[in-house]
Amino acid sequence: MAAPLLEAGVAFAVLAVGGVVAARAGLSVIPAYIAAGVLVGPNTPVPALALVSESEFIDLLAELGVVLLLFFIGLEFNLERLLASRDRITRAGVIDLVVNGGIGLGLAFLLGFSSVTALFVAGIVYISSSAVITKTLIDLGWIADPESDAILGVLVFEDVVIAVYLAVLGALALGGSPEGVAVSLGVALGFIVALVALAAYGTPLLERLLATDSDEQFLVRVVAAAVLVGGVALAAGVSEAVAAFFLGAAFGGTSHAGRIERVITSERDLYAAVFFLSIGLQTDPGALAGVVVPLAVLVPVTAVSKLASGYLGGRTYGLNQRRSVRVAVGLVARGEFSLVIAALAVTAGLPRAEEILALAVGYVLVMSLLGTVLMRSSGRVEALVARLRPPEARPTP
Repeated sequence: MAAPLLEAGVAFAVLAVGGVVAARAGLSVIPAYIAAGVLVGPNTPVPALALVSESEFIDLLAELGVVLLLFFIGLEFNLERLLASRDRITRAGVIDLVVNGGIGLGLAFLLGFSSVTALFVAGIVYISSSAVITKTLIDLGWIADPESDAILGVLVFEDVVIAVYLAVLGALALGGSPEGVAVSLGVALGFIVALVALAAYGTPLLERLLATDSDEQFLVRVVAAAVLVGGVALAAGVSEAVAAFFLGAAFGGTSHAGRIERVITSERDLYAAVFFLSIGLQTDPGALAGVVVPLAVLVPVTAVSKLASGYLGGRTYGLNQRRSVRVAVGLVARGEFSLVIAALAVTAGLPRAEEILALAVGYVLVMSLLGTVLMRSSGRVEALVARLRPPEARPTP
């Protein structure tokens, strides 16, 4: 048991060092955590530093990080507000899907992928990272601002789309029957509806569940609910992020919302750090060398497409130019879902699956770095957009 414990200690130590470096450089901790994973992971360019391996322990903590991040964000995103904005969310989400999914599919065909594998590549470049984006929203203090509603609304739309998409893609890749696809879709949608119903009508039940004066018991109950629902969702073929989000929205309607935020913040940050470390652990710099050309095509084109669709979505949402620019930069980062899609390609044994995995890891690394940098530099982007506007469209001083 000593070796796994030592490995865990090393993992947390490099996260701590990465956090210090990021703070001194004035950068987000997310790229630092990913870089730390690359440096000490099994594919490190410095073999002597290969101290942490991909393991079930790391994977589990990383999954907990995604669940708690989305649960926390659900607390902030009131269900009534979500439902009241459903028309705007749908419009912004459809723009996002058509623009980025369409461009991703076209680029995949351009790069020589076959029909089924092209669908995988399209999904990888379409879906933004709920984990990276929500973490950065919290860090920057945007969570209470109007643009966060639009960003989170698009993320929820994407997560619901990806739940359906993964069910269909999995059936296609694994040779499932049309009946199997239909059952998978029905289960996924039924689970989501059940969570929405819980958020809308389950407040009395949740109030009783959390009725305790002990912070220890309170924390255990909250984490138990979030992890259990996330696990059941995965078993049912539904994104654990979607489940955690709606469960968080359900708890957000109780009188305990403020207390929940207070007691789970440290756990959320700890496990989220491991999630970002795990991305680095999966990154093989050697394999990335073989996908430099596809990355050189995908990164600039899909960064611009996400910025364009995000800005249009913000305007559709009724936001002004400044806040629409924040929506645009806030949706650039890609992350956990892109890796899940690539892993499915490998599991299914698709042609060029290893190339898809390397492409996804490199893409996530670059886009997560670019997305967090853009969010932290949003003021400069806003100023650039303002200068590019024609004189007659600029506000009068």
